[in-house]
Amino acid sequence: MQNPVIILGAQQLGTAALDVFNSNNVIVYCFLDDSENLQQTEINNVSVMSRTEDSEFLKLIGKKCDVFVAVEDAAARKGLIKMLKSEYEVVPVNAIHKFSAVSEHAWLGHGVMVGAGAIINNNSKIGDNSLIQSRAVVDTNAEIGAFVHIGAGAIINSEVVIEEGAFIGSGAVIVSGVKIGKNARVGAGSVVVANVPAKATVFGNPAAPVK
Repeated sequence: MQNPVIILGAQQLGTAALDVFNSNNVIVYCFLDDSENLQQTEINNVSVMSRTEDSEFLKLIGKKCDVFVAVEDAAARKGLIKMLKSEYEVVPVNAIHKFSAVSEHAWLGHGVMVGAGAIINNNSKIGDNSLIQSRAVVDTNAEIGAFVHIGAGAIINSEVVIEEGAFIGSGAVIVSGVKIGKNARVGAGSVVVANVPAKATVFGNPAAPVK
């Protein structure tokens, strides 16, 4: 059985991670969150015990507890993961919902979250600390980089490449063979039929640059 998990981040992403661990009967030991409004509260019967860098709790990680980083802000999430690696020599565990479908021939890094109803097909690759929300589909031979966020119901077709830090909005469709550049953003419901450059934002059907 997996160790109890400490979740860093107790807001929307944190509660989604809690639901994933609950689906697998994994105990969540506590939340840590930097919001003063959340300190010493409970979320679905799990306490928010302290701030995300409280060493009294972090020293449990790798010994008695595992960790999952669910902080909303991408830069803050990267900073916490870097701190966990350098100071505690640990990496976040994966959070794979019981009611998702992940091929045994897919490759997943660490710190990945896969929501309920999501599908990860064979020979696809999911990079470290990426978020695959509920009912999203990552099809055969797609390559998803680290720290990518794929929104609920998005469809990533075969042979798609999504580079590090990109954001794919809910319900977006990326057609086969398209490449989404590093830190690019695709608006919700968009249909992407051509490559998207790094840091670009596109929206619409077909998706076009947003200026």
